[in-house]
Amino acid sequence: MTLDALDRQILALYQRDTRLPSERIGAQVGLSAAAVQRRLKRLRERGVIVAETAALDCRALGLDVTAIVQVDLVDESASAARAFRDKVCARADVQQCYGVTGAYDYVLVVIVADLAAYDAFCEACLLHDGNVRSFATQVVLDAAKRSGTLPTS
Repeated sequence: MTLDALDRQILALYQRDTRLPSERIGAQVGLSAAAVQRRLKRLRERGVIVAETAALDCRALGLDVTAIVQVDLVDESASAARAFRDKVCARADVQQCYGVTGAYDYVLVVIVADLAAYDAFCEACLLHDGNVRSFATQVVLDAAKRSGTLPTS
């Protein structure tokens, strides 16, 4: 799907606040509210907008530890990698999972209440998995930017 300049302007505003009324978006991009609504509907139908979610404060939920985990697999075949990916992606504490190039095969972003909860995650997912050769963890000290918005232009 080709996005025109108006689609991109609408998306830039909408992804920052999905509660923004179509009238306000339209006023900022030069369209009527109905035209904005039609474009948003088309963007949803075409899969450009994949979800409309709420951003939550981790600390307010008692989730005080964010860990970046790099995982090296023994068997990097498609089926073995898929099995690992499916296992970690099924967990709520794994917020992001990336298959990557370089020294490690996967990078995970894990958000948990405390170090004991992170240890439990490691026990359940990493330490006893015969396909995990090794893993390295960086605990986030300062989440300087935690944003789900993408550049649209």
